[in-house]
Amino acid sequence: MKNSLLTYDEMDINTANILTPRNSYQRNLSITRAKRIADNFDERIANKPKVSYRDGNYYVFDGQHTIAARKLLNKGEDLPVTCKVYYGLTEQEEALLFAQQFGIADVLTAGTKMRAMIFGKDPEALAFLNATESVGLHLDYAQKIGENRIGCISTAFRAFLRVGPDIYTEALRILIEAWGGEPHSLRGETVRAIIEFVDLYHGEYSRDRLVSKLQMVDPLTILRKGQAMGVNMAGYKKYLYQVFVIYNGTSRKNALPLKF
Repeated sequence: MKNSLLTYDEMDINTANILTPRNSYQRNLSITRAKRIADNFDERIANKPKVSYRDGNYYVFDGQHTIAARKLLNKGEDLPVTCKVYYGLTEQEEALLFAQQFGIADVLTAGTKMRAMIFGKDPEALAFLNATESVGLHLDYAQKIGENRIGCISTAFRAFLRVGPDIYTEALRILIEAWGGEPHSLRGETVRAIIEFVDLYHGEYSRDRLVSKLQMVDPLTILRKGQAMGVNMAGYKKYLYQVFVIYNGTSRKNALPLKF
């Protein structure tokens, strides 16, 4: 990023003149969050909103809920607010700064952060998006379960970074062929289990066998049986184990060894 990120001016800006770029990277305003900030507002520790002066306008990229809280405390009326003003930023750079927020009041969901990173043209985020869409799936930034939609964005992104695009897309294609993009098949537990299986047994497993075996079970089977294992197996491995059992079935000839 540009050196303009290293310095800023502090100035009072009337909230009526501060724009929020919600159509590109900003999330929607949460009145509940703004009220919570207002109820606990302490001027001594309040964060100054960060705004970008671009094209003759002030755009807030960090602190829209703080601004809303100040307005609530001012009976809903606009008022001057001391802001940190940055110059020379592109909208993409604003989006990347927005995605890096760490404040408690401004904790970003994985979907909101990913949307901003993609808008900001983060290379890894763009590669993740392209790999996901290349198999006919879409990222759901609201992180809801839906047909042909990946809502488990954090889980999928971490797996993508670890195994790379080839293993990632191979696993997603298997999911689609097995269950046709059925919403529950795209839950985080199942998505990670299939990715981990494909990565662990790559070059050893039969793709056709895995698809045909998965087609014979309800995708929620992996979730339910994994949860039923309780603490007998840690974390994601309990769901990976279900895929392992489904693949092997009762066959000895085609059975894979337990490697985890």
